Amino acid sequence: MKRLPIGIQTFSEIINENYCYVDKTRIIYELINNGKYFFLSRPRRFGKSLLIDTLKDLFEGREELFKGLWLENKWLWNKKYPAIKISFGGGVRNTDELDIVIKNQFKNIYEDYELKDYEITLSNVMFLSLIRKLYKEYNSQVVILIDEYDKPILDNITDKDKATAIREDLKDLYSVLKEADAYIKFCFITGVSKFSKVSLFSGLNNLWDITLDERFATICGYTQNDLETVFMEYLVGVDLEKVKLWYNGYSWLGEGVYNPFDILLFLGSASREFKNYWFETGSPTFLLKLLKERKYYLPELERIRAGESLIGSFDVDYIESAALLFQTGYLTIKGKRQTGAKIEYELTYPNLEVKSSLNDYLLFYLNKDAQTKENTQSNVYDAIEKLNFESLKDAFFRLFAAIPYEWYIKNELDKYEGYYASIFYAVFASLGYDLRVEESTNHGRIDMVIKTDKVVIIFEFKVIDKESEQNTALEQIKDKRYYEKYLNSGKDIYLVGIEFSKSERNIVRFDWERR
Repeated sequence: MKRLPIGIQTFSEIINENYCYVDKTRIIYELINNGKYFFLSRPRRFGKSLLIDTLKDLFEGREELFKGLWLENKWLWNKKYPAIKISFGGGVRNTDELDIVIKNQFKNIYEDYELKDYEITLSNVMFLSLIRKLYKEYNSQVVILIDEYDKPILDNITDKDKATAIREDLKDLYSVLKEADAYIKFCFITGVSKFSKVSLFSGLNNLWDITLDERFATICGYTQNDLETVFMEYLVGVDLEKVKLWYNGYSWLGEGVYNPFDILLFLGSASREFKNYWFETGSPTFLLKLLKERKYYLPELERIRAGESLIGSFDVDYIESAALLFQTGYLTIKGKRQTGAKIEYELTYPNLEVKSSLNDYLLFYLNKDAQTKENTQSNVYDAIEKLNFESLKDAFFRLFAAIPYEWYIKNELDKYEGYYASIFYAVFASLGYDLRVEESTNHGRIDMVIKTDKVVIIFEFKVIDKESEQNTALEQIKDKRYYEKYLNSGKDIYLVGIEFSKSERNIVRFDWERR
């Protein structure tokens, strides 16, 4: 039984040490034969580093590693290319550390290829010199592989001045690629984010972004077929539909894929426990701070419509929320359509793990009290399952009461209906409920709907200055007959109207009835 390659990013180790390997060489072959300069954006821990290492071994002509793979008999193994592999996966805290990281890697490459006359000078000068030396020494063009090209910037993104300084140093380094074009055979750059070409790759107009090219959609990640064939021995007794619901769903306009790190941890767990393996590996603190500052309406995460500019490149000066959520893996592409001269994308959560985990984290970010969050989630779950709306009201009342006063200072979030709806949404989403927000009917839009195996619960939210006996949230549901949409569902229907006080910053009216 082959071992699971959890956390292993070295291609030769996976092949030589009896690990499971999902053969990506057909896609790699197609990639290489389609161009010269490529860029690929994928979320963290998605197999980018393994892809880079595979490319290095391929161009260096290590034929023995590709025995039995799709590419074995299609590659000219007698032609070998020297490769410069640069990785920023370790992260840096300032420009001085960045300079050290770059020069140490150059030094290692000099030693690996037994080059002489190693001279320390400016990083970009050293880069160009290294390319030329390899070209001359091996009488061959050079392969350039840059992994996590953007991580030094992202590691310092909350400090604008520091991030900008690092960006400028990287821009100088990457500018060498255009000048060294005649010496380069192939160039592949990976990262999480898509910074604009102007800010980082000035002049490199032929850099081909394959992030949303459906031909290369599965170059990183495991397809359903990959899972069921390569890892077949690990799936005995496993509910594949549940696995798919929890971990599949990442899409870049092609077939959906699993995050490799995520699914490998699941398969390697003793009891095949469904939990947030990927989410636990990184805390999205900066992302949460951004959503809070921009008063983001969390239910909108269920479905965001965005143009190419909104999910495309960004820069240190301004980061579009949709772009950040998409590129970091918290949202994925559900669909695309042509709207006149533009392309519009529909974004949503990739799977249940990301949806529940992100909202669980958002709840903790609101209160910083883990016990309050856990109690709220437990009480809300019990209340929904037992249809005990008095308990539901009590659970949310306690949650709002526990949110510190300081959280409201200078942002006036308590005046917005979307704020209260966002907290309700975050609780329900963290519990994994099937939610619908802004659901359209022929009479208007429903704020929120929860569907379980047995019931449909319709929610309407209102923010008021003072308690009113007329035009309540519940009356609005009935007046607009929102429930008619679900009359043929075969499920019991409950209507819940909730009103919040601007002054109290809490629930002041909570009505419900069964339809």
